Amino acid sequence: MSELTLTVMRLGFLAVLWLFVIVAVQVIRSDLFGTRVTQRGSRRQEARPAQQQARQAAAPPQQRGQQSAGGGRQRRGAPTKLVVSEGTLTGTTVALQGQTITLGRAHDSTIVLDDDYASSRHARIYPDRDGQWIVEDLGSTNGTYLDRTRLTTATPIPLGAPIRIGKTVIELRK
Repeated sequence: MSELTLTVMRLGFLAVLWLFVIVAVQVIRSDLFGTRVTQRGSRRQEARPAQQQARQAAAPPQQRGQQSAGGGRQRRGAPTKLVVSEGTLTGTTVALQGQTITLGRAHDSTIVLDDDYASSRHARIYPDRDGQWIVEDLGSTNGTYLDRTRLTTATPIPLGAPIRIGKTVIELRK
């Protein structure tokens, strides 16, 4: 074997060895410090009030009264936020604005759970036509529990009832 071939093989082996070390350090770092939580939709949320004010100003007076009094899908006494009360994300609050909230380990979930007992796409919470919030298990391995009952179908969520996904507990609050 020529000296050049032997040198190229040594350098290739050294490069693969360093690549392995770098990947191992990244895995250990993510295990120690967890996943990075990014703030999503902050620009959209800031722009929404201005858009809503513009729509209300353009609406006829009778519709303006209906929108503010009826509130669309919002009912009186309806929950306004989703709060994580137990788990690694304790204290995290998500405003309920009529959109679907996904829960799981996947990075594109609304609430990313850093929990060994959570699936990547574990559950979702969404509003129905009456303004009531529904929780649905998305075929997770360890299940989703509403008030100590394992969910098998989409179920309405009472205000303040605990939703348990692994070690994480979530509640709807006013």
